[in-house]
Amino acid sequence: MSEGKIPILDLKTQYRSLQAEIQAAITRVCESGEFILGSDVKAFEQEVAAYLGVKHAIGCNSGTDALVIGLRALGIGPGDEVITTPFSFFATAESISMVGATPIFADIDAQSFNINPEAIPALITERTKAIMPVHLYGNPAAMSRILEIAQTYNLKVIEDCAQSFGARYAGTCGVCQGTCAPEIRSAMTGKLTGTIGDVGAYSFFPTKNLGAYGDGGLIVTHDDRIADLARMLRTHGSKQKYRNEMFGYNSRLDSIQAAILRVKLPHINAWNEARRTVARTYNEFLAGLPDVITPAVSDGHVFHQYTIRITNGQRDQVQQDLAAQGISTMIYYPVPQDQLPVYKGKYPAYPVSDELANQVLSLPIWPELERETIERIAQALKQFLAAHGA
Repeated sequence: MSEGKIPILDLKTQYRSLQAEIQAAITRVCESGEFILGSDVKAFEQEVAAYLGVKHAIGCNSGTDALVIGLRALGIGPGDEVITTPFSFFATAESISMVGATPIFADIDAQSFNINPEAIPALITERTKAIMPVHLYGNPAAMSRILEIAQTYNLKVIEDCAQSFGARYAGTCGVCQGTCAPEIRSAMTGKLTGTIGDVGAYSFFPTKNLGAYGDGGLIVTHDDRIADLARMLRTHGSKQKYRNEMFGYNSRLDSIQAAILRVKLPHINAWNEARRTVARTYNEFLAGLPDVITPAVSDGHVFHQYTIRITNGQRDQVQQDLAAQGISTMIYYPVPQDQLPVYKGKYPAYPVSDELANQVLSLPIWPELERETIERIAQALKQFLAAHGA
């Protein structure tokens, strides 16, 4: 691939390595006739719950639905406020608005790209019911401090893990400088994202680290009551067919997608480690490059995206130059959620979020990305900056 065009993500290589197993899984479902909430869905829920170390895992239609159902299962609704990050995909804030609550944004930390927990307490009001951290790009948020704040103010925590399947919280975040309660930090260290708060919400969109071949999502919790509500909500608010007890959703994980995810799940740790290797290789080739800030590599970060910051105001020109050389990149996210048309004008400025929206550039990454291809990308970036430096 080093001589041709480089996509932002290659899904074909992974498929070819698992083709026989995936085709067998699809055939098994087709021959069973169990297409909706069949045995493969139940088996996947059990296997993924065991992997994550949670009591309950409930498959649903998408990561967005996982957030919406998770919020409703927590009792979040009209009149409530949920504190979250402005720097995320729209589904984060959208899910809060969809249940009738109001998203309240706290600015982010420039190093981690995640919500700055020290910005949260000043935003808490009598209407605040929950905090929704996002583990952006696969990097765990500062969960020790977030949990400490949540416990102090009696708030729920719902984790947006759309990009962080398999990520582990290391116990340090660099934001609160280790000042959060030691007992909380100790209890959280080493836990997988999504298992720390009251609810975890995952996406299995095909581009995710653990991706299906269509839409899919997952809600996880240790709480029996929350799990029961989530199961009802995903099937039109009913425990028993034709005995609907509340207004719910048609949000079920397809059996074919569950079967595919069962094939992939045993490989996720190896794939995530390969992503970390790709990130380390990028950092090696980009070390000391002026006007570029590279992300820190930690054992818990799963690098759904490898995102750098271009600090000289030439991010868009860099992207255009790389595209001209056949190198695809993406900007996640060019417009913070608070600046989207649906919310624009309703919130104050968030300086760090706004600054990073003009600097971030995600480079190609997937587990099988070869070292020589990474070097080609890095060289193209270096050449542009050398030719257009101040």
